[in-house]
Amino acid sequence: MQAGTLFTVSAPSGAGKTSLVKALVDSDSQVTVSVSHTTRPMRPGEQNGVNYHFVERESFVDMLGRDAFLEHAQVFDNFYGTSKEWVEETLAGGRDVILEIDWQGAAQVRRLLPDTVGIFILPPSQETLRERLTGRGQDDPAVIERRMSQAIDEMSHYVEADYLVINDDFQVALNELRAVVTAERQRLQRQQERHSGLLEALLRHR
Repeated sequence: MQAGTLFTVSAPSGAGKTSLVKALVDSDSQVTVSVSHTTRPMRPGEQNGVNYHFVERESFVDMLGRDAFLEHAQVFDNFYGTSKEWVEETLAGGRDVILEIDWQGAAQVRRLLPDTVGIFILPPSQETLRERLTGRGQDDPAVIERRMSQAIDEMSHYVEADYLVINDDFQVALNELRAVVTAERQRLQRQQERHSGLLEALLRHR
């Protein structure tokens, strides 16, 4: 069976990454999103195994000691990690996998799996990003400014990706994201593996 492709999708908060990835996955049964493990408490409305795999710190540390994570990070007092076994099994089963991940995590994954395809999503302007962050209505101005400063630092790492999508018009950005996934599926080596019998028959002299 043709192995799937591993994609990392990175973006600053407010760029629309999660909405774009969800729309892509909802419309393409051959691509799925990795569900990370985390030690942070479950929030209202979240489901274990859907939003995250919620685990105790001791379990996470044990998995870390067994080299069970493809990448991991500590954010404040909580740990987050991507299961290496789940990603490898899903790819081997022929499905494409998307990791919604920050640029540091994407770099970790690329070091372990050099064939990983990196996608970076950017907003069309700083003003739009600020409007999106403010529009959530959850944070005071000081927090917004801190998030803006952090976002600008994060956006400077777009050069480390293979593809860049500007999320100005959602549908256009979604089509561009789909185009990346489709293009990667048509790479010569993948098509040679997928259609070996056909290619042999086409080139056979009678």
